[in-house]
Amino acid sequence: MRRLLPILCLTLAVLLGSTGEGWSALPNERQYCLSGTERSHYAIKGGCSTAYETGAYAAALDQWKPLAELGNGYAQHNLGQAYRRGHGVPQNHRAAVKWYRLAAGQGLAIAQINMGFMFSNGRGVPQDYDKAVKWYGLAAEQGVALAQFNLGTMYHEGQGVPQDYKTATKWYKLAVEQGYSRAQINLAVLYRAGRGVAQDYGAAAELFRLAAKKGVILAQFNLGWMYFKGLGVPRNYGTAAKWYKPAAERGYAPAQYNLAGMFKKGRGVPQDYATAVKWYRRAADQGKASAQFNLGLMYRKGQGVGQNYGAAVKWYGLAADQGYAPAQSNLGGMYRKGRGVARNDKTAIKWYRFAAEQGHASAQNNLGWMYLKGRGVRQDNTYAHMWLSLAASKGKKNARKNLDKVAGKMTPAQIADAQKLARECVRKKYKGC
Repeated sequence: MRRLLPILCLTLAVLLGSTGEGWSALPNERQYCLSGTERSHYAIKGGCSTAYETGAYAAALDQWKPLAELGNGYAQHNLGQAYRRGHGVPQNHRAAVKWYRLAAGQGLAIAQINMGFMFSNGRGVPQDYDKAVKWYGLAAEQGVALAQFNLGTMYHEGQGVPQDYKTATKWYKLAVEQGYSRAQINLAVLYRAGRGVAQDYGAAAELFRLAAKKGVILAQFNLGWMYFKGLGVPRNYGTAAKWYKPAAERGYAPAQYNLAGMFKKGRGVPQDYATAVKWYRRAADQGKASAQFNLGLMYRKGQGVGQNYGAAVKWYGLAADQGYAPAQSNLGGMYRKGRGVARNDKTAIKWYRFAAEQGHASAQNNLGWMYLKGRGVRQDNTYAHMWLSLAASKGKKNARKNLDKVAGKMTPAQIADAQKLARECVRKKYKGC
């Protein structure tokens, strides 16, 4: 399962409020206002800027700029925010870096994090992971969970430092102690994989659970997957579906896809093809190739929708264009049989070959059969034997039957040539065979 390791510019608890003349008075414990929003800024004079909160950016800048020029670090950071976002001034990342650097030099942790972000993403400065690590480290040493998480991510990915899962684990754990959800997810990933820590599915599941209860989509999806696989928790399809559902409802395509599969097979939920189609479609509309393929299958078989070969071809085609081998193989079959499209053996060969070159056994079997019959290609028993033997080696039963048929038409020397071609094809990882 692919892990998500985001590096964020700023995500802290959101606090709102506006009292007093010119300055509201509800900064958080770090004197930070509107955390996690596009109007986040440091409090000055003990309160948040009503002007900046309400979008009166010019008025806010009039208050901050003189203070920044006098060396006020909070105001310097706020000017950096305004320049990075284009609030009251034209967006200018170089100017943002200038003001962030001045504030960061005075030890302001959020400014240090933003300097790390700018270097990590190459905004206003050349991308430089080494310098990003430096700035994240300074803020992390001050105990800021976001910085600890970002520093852990740099070690996790090996950006600016040698990849070091143990050090990543150290920083994630410090952020987890403060309840930082993204650190909980990434630490869970390390426990699940046994990287930097002893593999511990139970610990991974519990960390996913902590973040999932806060409504974090990735955690909900991963916790569902742990229940589906029975890793660290008893296998429970119903609980898996329970956690997939909120992530799916919030638009997370992998959760939509997995939930569709559970409705299709009746795992943890009553079997319901129409509901499966609904979730496959939502994931397919987001471009998820496996969902597009499965939606094509539902149309081809008439499960949850009226049987429609044309719609099946459409969805297979979208997945096939993304290189999804099962869809390429099935699309080849639609062209071979003339279902939903005009029969075209050459086009069938094209799609079978794309899938066969990815090691797809059914496509290799079908490509061998096309060579055996001389459909879309010149009839050639040697190449038929080569492709059929490759498919048969993966346990494809039809390939074994077809292989016996073609072998009966060949001499021992021809079979030896085909076997040699098959070995070369494996060596080339099926490309250009």
